Amino acid sequence: MRSSVKGEYALRALFDLAEQRPGQPIRIADIAHRQRIPQKFLELILSTLKQGGFVESRRGADGGYMLARPAENLSVGEVLRFLEGSRSARRTTEQGLLDPFEEVWRQVDDGVDEILNSTTFAGLVRNWRERRGSYVPDWQI
Repeated sequence: MRSSVKGEYALRALFDLAEQRPGQPIRIADIAHRQRIPQKFLELILSTLKQGGFVESRRGADGGYMLARPAENLSVGEVLRFLEGSRSARRTTEQGLLDPFEEVWRQVDDGVDEILNSTTFAGLVRNWRERRGSYVPDWQI
């Protein structure tokens, strides 16, 4: 499955928020810097995610964005469906005919959906921290 740049950046922004302490607003500039996302584009993405109920915002000097619900209850699949829409199970060839591989592609889509729906941001953060913690650079020459 491919997602748009907007989808990729949205996932990275939500991942960044999931890494932070719950309930602590994070400034857009900080997320943009850590995730290497253009700040103006991130502002639009976070606005869209707010409309979808994925993030909340606080105004003021100590303001910023935070997850609207616990990272354990937020899946990659639901975010991508919100931003990208659902994929069509029916595929056609360039000539407009039904694709003989339609059933295969439907199964692939179902498998990808299952993985995305079962992957939570809390799980991603947990796995990322484990991977980073187990990496020990070897500076021997």
